Amino acid sequence: MTFIKNCLYLLLLISVLGCANRGRPSGGEIDTDPPVILRTVPENFTTNFKSKEIKIYFDEFVKLKNLQQQLIVSPPMDNAPEIRPLGSANRYITIKIKDTLKENTTYAINFGQSIVDNNEENPYPYYRYVFSTGSTIDSLSVKGVVLDAENREPDTFVSVVLYEVDSTYTDSIVYKEKPKYITNTLDSLTTFSIDNIKAGTYRLIALKDENGNFTYQQKTDKIGFYDTFITVPNDSLYTLKLFKEETPFKALKSKQIAEKRIAFPFEGDYKDMEISLVEKQSDSFSYRITKDTKTDTLYYWYKPKFEVDSTLFIVKNKTYVDTLNHKFRAIKPDSLTINALQTGTINFYSDFTLEGSIPFENIDTSKIKIIDKDSVDVPFEVKYDSLFNRYAFPIDLEEDQKYSVTLLPEALTDFYENTNDTIFYNFRTKLESDYGAVRMRLVNAKYPVIVQLIDERGEVKFERKADKDQPFDFRQIDPKPYYLRVIFDANGNGKWDTGNYLKGIQPERISYFPALLDVRSGWDLVEEFILLD
Repeated sequence: MTFIKNCLYLLLLISVLGCANRGRPSGGEIDTDPPVILRTVPENFTTNFKSKEIKIYFDEFVKLKNLQQQLIVSPPMDNAPEIRPLGSANRYITIKIKDTLKENTTYAINFGQSIVDNNEENPYPYYRYVFSTGSTIDSLSVKGVVLDAENREPDTFVSVVLYEVDSTYTDSIVYKEKPKYITNTLDSLTTFSIDNIKAGTYRLIALKDENGNFTYQQKTDKIGFYDTFITVPNDSLYTLKLFKEETPFKALKSKQIAEKRIAFPFEGDYKDMEISLVEKQSDSFSYRITKDTKTDTLYYWYKPKFEVDSTLFIVKNKTYVDTLNHKFRAIKPDSLTINALQTGTINFYSDFTLEGSIPFENIDTSKIKIIDKDSVDVPFEVKYDSLFNRYAFPIDLEEDQKYSVTLLPEALTDFYENTNDTIFYNFRTKLESDYGAVRMRLVNAKYPVIVQLIDERGEVKFERKADKDQPFDFRQIDPKPYYLRVIFDANGNGKWDTGNYLKGIQPERISYFPALLDVRSGWDLVEEFILLD
C-alpha cells in the first residue's frame, strides 16, 4: 500500500513540475533606463586637447543608431572623425580624430540620440563631448526656433549655423565654405541652441542641408536667415524661417519624344519661356507648345517632319538666351487619346473637362451633346486651355443630377488631323446638403491677403483673395478636415512669393489658423482668426 502511495505521489510531483515548466518566464520589467557613462578618456571638457583618440565608457553594451543623421561636429572638420562601433555593440565608443585641429578652438561632438543600449535601444539623451585646443572652453550660446515659411510643420534635421563676420566674410560664403559653428534641430524639435561659442559678430543661418556638406546648394536646399548680423553674448531668442528659393531659369538638353514632338526640359519659372527655330522654315511649317502636367517640361509639336539630321533652337526667358542643337531620331508618331479629368461625382465648383494627348486644333460643338437624367438638353460653353490642351465645358450644375456627354465622330480634331470616334461620358452631382461651408473673419489683417484651405497633405483645395476687409466664404466643399492659412500678399501679385538670400528678401508672411477645421455635411462653420502683428 505504501508503495502505491509513493508511486501516486511521484506521479503527482512530475505533473506539477511539468505544468510549472510550460511557457516562458516574463523576464521581469522591461528596461527603460538609458545607458550610463562611467568615464571618458580624455575627460569631457578637456582643455589644451592634443589627443587623436577619445574613448567613452558605459555601464552596459551600447550601439550607434542613425549616427549619420544625428552626429554634428562643431566647428565642422574637413576630415570627419571615425566613430565606432558601427553595426555592433560594445561597452565603449571610440572617436578617432582624422583632421588637423585649429588652435585655440572649442570643438563639440554632438551625438543627438544616436547612442542607445543594445537590448531595448534606450537612447542616451543628446550627449555632447566638448574639448578645447586652447586653455579655455568657450561657453556662450545662441538660441532660437526654426519655422517653415510656407508649410505648417518645419522639416526635420535642420542645420543651424553661424558664420563669423570678419575681414574675409561675404554673403556668398554660405555657398562654398563650412560654418564656424553648427547645431541641428534633430527629428522632433523646432528649437535650437548653438553652444560653446566665443564672443563675436556672426551671420545666423538655417539650412535644410540635403547633401550633408554644410554649404548652401540653391537647387536642393532650403535656407533661412536672420535679417542682420548678431552679436554674442546676448539674451535674444531668434526665429528663422526656412524657404526654398526660386531656381534661376535654365534650359536643359532637348529630347525627341515622338516622330514630331520634342521635349524641352527646364529649371525655374517657365512662364516667359519662348522656343523658336534659328533657320526660317517654309510657309507650310507650323508648331504648337504645351506643358507637361507633372514635370518641368515644355513639348514642341511641329509639322511637317524635318528632313535634316539636326537643327538649332533658341530658348529665351526674359534676359535668358540659349541656343540648343537638337538631333532628330526615328521614332513612332503620337496617337490621339482623349480623357475626362472628372468622372463619377463632380463638384459644383468644377467644370467637366477633356484632355488630349495631342494638341487640339478644332472643336465642332454641333457634334457634342450634354443631357440630364430626364434626357433634357443642357446648354454649355467651351473654354480652351492651349498650354495644357484642355477643353472645359461650363454648365449650370443642379444638385442631385445625372449628366451624359456624347461626342460624335470628328467632334475633336488634333494638330495632326486625327479625330475621335464616338465617346460617352457620365457624371453626377450630389445634394448641396452633402457638402459643408466655412466662413472666416480676419482680425488685424493687412491687405491684400490670400486665404486658403489646405488638406492634411498640404494641398491647396480652395482659395479666396481680397484687398479689403470682408468675410471669407468657402461653400459647397467636401466634408473633411482642413487647415486654413492666410498669405500676406505684400506686393499684391495674387500669389505667395518666396525669399531670396543674397538679395536679403524674406518670404511673404503666412499665418496658420491654430485649429483644424472639421467641415461636416450640412454644417456652416463660422470662425474668427485674430492675427498678431
